[in-house]
Amino acid sequence: PIIKKFLYSDHEIFLRELVSNAVDATQKFITLTSLGELKGETGNLSVAITLDKEKKTLTIADNGVGMTAEEVEKYINQIAFSGAEEFVNKYKDQSGAALIGKFGLGFYSSFMVSDHVEVITRSQKEEDQAKAVHWKCDGSPDYTLENITKEEKGTQVILHINEESVEFLETARIESLLKKYCRFLPVEITFDGKVINNTKPAWTRKPAELTHEDYMAFYKELYPFAEDPLFYIHLNVDYPFNLTGILYFPRLKKQAEVQKNKIQLYSKQVFVTDTVEGIVPEFLTLLHGVIDSPDIPLNVSRSYLQSDSNVKKISSHIMKKVADKLEELFKENRSDFESKWDDIGVFIKYGMMSEDKFYERANNFCLLKNTDHKYFTPGEYKDLIQLNQEDRHKKLIYIYSSDKEDQHPFINAAKNKGYDVLLMEGIMDMHFLNFVEQKWENTHFVRVDADIVDKLIEKEEQTESKLSAIEKESLKAIIETQLPKEGFTVQFESLSEKDAPVLITKPEFMRRMKDLSATGSGYGFMGNMPDHCNVVVNANHPVITKVLAEKDEALQSGLIRQTIDLALLSQNMLRGEDLTKFIQRSVEMIK
Repeated sequence: PIIKKFLYSDHEIFLRELVSNAVDATQKFITLTSLGELKGETGNLSVAITLDKEKKTLTIADNGVGMTAEEVEKYINQIAFSGAEEFVNKYKDQSGAALIGKFGLGFYSSFMVSDHVEVITRSQKEEDQAKAVHWKCDGSPDYTLENITKEEKGTQVILHINEESVEFLETARIESLLKKYCRFLPVEITFDGKVINNTKPAWTRKPAELTHEDYMAFYKELYPFAEDPLFYIHLNVDYPFNLTGILYFPRLKKQAEVQKNKIQLYSKQVFVTDTVEGIVPEFLTLLHGVIDSPDIPLNVSRSYLQSDSNVKKISSHIMKKVADKLEELFKENRSDFESKWDDIGVFIKYGMMSEDKFYERANNFCLLKNTDHKYFTPGEYKDLIQLNQEDRHKKLIYIYSSDKEDQHPFINAAKNKGYDVLLMEGIMDMHFLNFVEQKWENTHFVRVDADIVDKLIEKEEQTESKLSAIEKESLKAIIETQLPKEGFTVQFESLSEKDAPVLITKPEFMRRMKDLSATGSGYGFMGNMPDHCNVVVNANHPVITKVLAEKDEALQSGLIRQTIDLALLSQNMLRGEDLTKFIQRSVEMIK
């Protein structure tokens, strides 16, 4: 009862365990025949699953090694005495048999869904048909064991499905479970006469045997409706642990929803889980593909990962292989790497933020893209910034845009003054720039429309303000009548005549925190805080001089309102009734 109720987290696992046992039986037969311990040809070994809805039975049959009466007593009646484990220990120096069973408990999962279970088996060692065995048990300590006649060698496990588990008498349900757990088992599996598995999936073959088309075909087998991946990495390790697999980099545009749980974990071609946190580094859970390792420590139900030093080694090795591949692609064909950056940048930035060792490697191939769609490594961009900002600032100022279209006026103003502007539009970019500010010495990021950019982009030969202090105070009072009482601060800057007469900027720190809060990143409280903006008046602009000189108060107020609305419009902050009034006012001015 304990096994039946508590051992497995999910009752559907029974089918995986029983089919795995059947595969073990065929693998044993192959091994013993190759060693000469059994005579004859192995023939076409397979596992057949059949369903009889009327009789309420599900049968798993194999033509593998079979069992004698003594072996049934030993492996079925003695709980947790694994035949597969004993077999491997006995023949580990003589064969490469990859057997699935380890704990010897898998068979008992059948009682989770059955009123009673029958085992009909005949050993390959027995030439006499009458020396077959019929075992029957209802899950209690009582069982029956009798000799019978069986024509074929091998084993049948017959489950008499209980009332609570009638779902497992549905063809579609069984077929979906077989495809989930058994689609890549090394022995042919049939259900209703149809083969449901690929016995030699791509990851079990040597990379030299595979073409690009083979890798793409396998990807489609795993993810039938997915867009083709960017590239792939074939893992093949035999020391200090065994690990095979193929990892694919999917196309992950900045607007796409990030999907995890796409990497499938297998143990000797048996599906275990698609939750691989702990086995691969967190940032690589964004990848797709397959990892197969007999050295990954699982609990007795194979449902959960156990804590083990091997897991850290496996995770570290996978990360190293990914870094090797990315650096290789960057060096071999940089232009192609750049063309894929919008997709792979998410993985790389996430990895740099979460893994120190990956950060060290990724500095060689991480890219920064500017508004002209030119790409730089961090080192290349630092050299460019130092050249442009030399003698201006003690810190290197990285100016960036989070939306090239919305922030175009500010980008244009910065570029006109000789500054380069980075594009930071990705789903990871706000986190990334916060991270690298701590990592990159004397570096500070500011958005192109932030309050301090106006001071940064002033020319060294800037002229004196055309407005006196008295004129500024007078104009400030008039401007404040056109603004809400809270949320705006009027300030004057001596900018170029080419710049707008009025700009709206936001304090960089508050704006960045609100941006992060919008991504659900632990700054949610910032999202509820009111916006505070600076109304920056360009004291050197002729429109401002004209406004100040205007004697008609109504016309003066209209001009001020128009310049403020233009500034708000450039920040997408002009909405509703104010936007309607702005349009009407603009039409009147044109008239």
